[in-house]
Amino acid sequence: MADIQELKRIASQVRRDIIREVYGCQSGHPGGALGNTDLFVALYFEVMKHDPSFNMEAHGEDVFFLSNGHISPVFYSVLARSGYFPVEELRTFRAIDSRLQGHPTTHEGLPGVRVASGSLGQGVSVACGMALEKRMDGDDRTVFVLTGDGEQQEGQIWEAALFAPHNKLENLVLIIDDNGQQIDGPTEEVLELGSFADKYAAFGWDIMRMDGNNMEEVVKTLKEAQAKRNGKPTCIVMKTEMGKGVDFMEGTHHWHGKAPNKEQAENALSQLEETLGDFAMEGL
Repeated sequence: MADIQELKRIASQVRRDIIREVYGCQSGHPGGALGNTDLFVALYFEVMKHDPSFNMEAHGEDVFFLSNGHISPVFYSVLARSGYFPVEELRTFRAIDSRLQGHPTTHEGLPGVRVASGSLGQGVSVACGMALEKRMDGDDRTVFVLTGDGEQQEGQIWEAALFAPHNKLENLVLIIDDNGQQIDGPTEEVLELGSFADKYAAFGWDIMRMDGNNMEEVVKTLKEAQAKRNGKPTCIVMKTEMGKGVDFMEGTHHWHGKAPNKEQAENALSQLEETLGDFAMEGL
């Protein structure tokens, strides 16, 4: 088992990075990024076997795909903090000609990013392709993919949900961020989603659940999912709180895609311990 306290310390710094990235360009999506921080830290600092020197094929490595690409601030922070590119590059988030665009892209060759994402609904299909390729290549590592709960309203999700069990992609782990919020409001008001566990189980997936803001539970559940080889893909229904770690951002869709002003950013940072050192940035 990992040093949970150290992972929590890293997560605190990543949350600081998120606030400063979004504040710096006055654009971005802090809510979901903050809510998913514990997951990203657990994956990249404890669970996955991965190489920051980076190659697209990833043979012999675990692979992660971010389907809900708008939460890119947490993805970029964790990639930088785990050695894929310099931490100082985080200050270029959403700048013109930056490699760190609002949604991850591949044309600039940012290490750690294997597919452009943010056009919602596509990530599970991509992950299915990688999982199938790994099996064909005799590579037993795991493919992880994260989607949002509102993203489950996309039709392509359900094509992939049929494909994975049919092809017995037992090396595939889908994580659904079940925070109950999307850009236009609570998911139950925008389009009722029902039980993800029941839906995916009916399609033939193995179901797990976890509290995505409990680091110990996240690490334990991910490792159990990673070790499974029972002929079924795994779906983890992960409960999180949007805006986790910043009291005035927690539990509301209002911070799904809104940047804090200077006073709000300073308030947020006062709630988050600086543990690894902030990247250089004017004004905050």
